[in-house]
Amino acid sequence: MRIMHSAAQPQAQPFGIKLADLDAEPALQFVGVSAVWHKLLMQAEMAAPHVQLAAIEGEHGTGKQTLARYLFSRSPLAGSSFQRRDAREWLVTDADPSTLAGFTYLDRVDLLAPPGQGLLLGVLKAMQDRPPGRAVLLASSQISLRQMAGQGLLLPDLAFRLSAVRFAIPPLRLRREDIAPLAQSLLDRLCNRYQQRPVSLGAGALARLLQHPWPGNVRELASVLEAALLEADNGVIRPCDLNLPTANEALAPEPQPAHTGDLSLDAIIRHHVQYVLDVNRGNKLRAARQLQISRSTLYRILANQTILAN
Repeated sequence: MRIMHSAAQPQAQPFGIKLADLDAEPALQFVGVSAVWHKLLMQAEMAAPHVQLAAIEGEHGTGKQTLARYLFSRSPLAGSSFQRRDAREWLVTDADPSTLAGFTYLDRVDLLAPPGQGLLLGVLKAMQDRPPGRAVLLASSQISLRQMAGQGLLLPDLAFRLSAVRFAIPPLRLRREDIAPLAQSLLDRLCNRYQQRPVSLGAGALARLLQHPWPGNVRELASVLEAALLEADNGVIRPCDLNLPTANEALAPEPQPAHTGDLSLDAIIRHHVQYVLDVNRGNKLRAARQLQISRSTLYRILANQTILAN
């Protein structure tokens, strides 16, 4: 399966790892040809054998966990287990510095409240007194930790300790030359998953992908291609198979939910979920993915069940 390129378009060799090489998130690929991607991977290659504490920053869907697994695969702890933990849950359940061992990916440090930030800072201080090589801690954030500290949202000492080694993953809209190889890699994987014959991007389809701003980054690209693969005829994905807004739709203001008099958070959540469902033409699977919730949660919201715990 190969994407159809024009004769004038140069063919770059993807640099990086494919998801098939690692046990990472199935919706993401770690492939790129851009200069910023080369620089990021070179930083990862240099740091992986030595890093004990680092921050991975990037918007949702950019591949933070995949980069963490890339670092894990090249670290001295590669033979141990890769542990992904939610920062808030981890600090409540088992944030005992004396038991910290192996390779831990701590997700969404930017969501920690001040008490949690203090607990994590205590863990980091305890880590510095332990022999090196026993534990690696990578903290992910969707926002720059130093920027948060400058705004008074994060303890400065915590931000500077975590981001002494920092990997910033650029959003897909800032590395558009990576979209073609990413799309090819994702389509290869999707065809294997669905046991389908090779599928290509037809005339105009790649141009549509390049025009889209990709607010959901690589995760959104994977979702769009998976839906298009199931719509494709004769092994070719057409522009109309891509569930992407047209230029006019992209410029149109987002419709506001109708005022019902109910200003509770549950009601506002239900209005937003219904809007996302309408944008996806009633496709609940795609809507749940964009909302980053499970389908069962989506069904409960649509059934007007209480969403928030009392």
